This record gives sequence, structure tokens and C-alpha cells, in this order.
Amino acid sequence: MIFREGDSIVVQGAVTIENVVLLTQRGIALFDDQPLTIDLNKVTEVDSTIVSMLLEWLRATRNNNQVLHVINMPASLKSLIQLYGLTELIPLPASEVTLQTAS
Repeated sequence: MIFREGDSIVVQGAVTIENVVLLTQRGIALFDDQPLTIDLNKVTEVDSTIVSMLLEWLRATRNNNQVLHVINMPASLKSLIQLYGLTELIPLPASEVTLQTAS
């Protein structure tokens, strides 16, 4: 499940191969021209497809020169980002992550 809550887009439940395409599409539909905060606090399960979701959202915002601000990233997602060597695209500060598009 994904929904807008104030200035945040909240992802809730599992993000796995079974639902990642739908979550990715629904997330993009919630984007607007404002800086975006993606809250992953309510994510209960992930597989490697969550990385592709974040990368797709990053691509979707690139044309608008937007920034994705990701908060409450699960430790398992941080591990996947490190495993795949994507920390330059998706940096991993201790408490929150900001994805900036390249100009």
C-alpha cells in the first residue's frame, strides 16, 4: 500500500516482486512538483526489487529537478544498497537518505 500523508508519501507493508510494479506506478502518480519525502517506516518486508523502485522514482523526478528525501529506511534495504554498490546513487546516512538527481 502507498498513500499520501501530508507532505510525505508513505509506503506500507511488503515491497516485493509481487507488488513492486504497482507500488512504483502508484508512487509516481502521487508525485507533484514539490520536494518529496518518502517514508518507509511502515515497510514490513523487502526484497531486492525495492531498490529498483527507488531508482525508478529517482528517474521519474529527474526531469523536474526534484529531490527525493527517504526517511526511516529499513536496515535490510541499506544492506541491499551496499551489496549492489549503489551508495553513490542512494547514499546511506545513519538516520535518513536524500536522493538527488544529476543535472
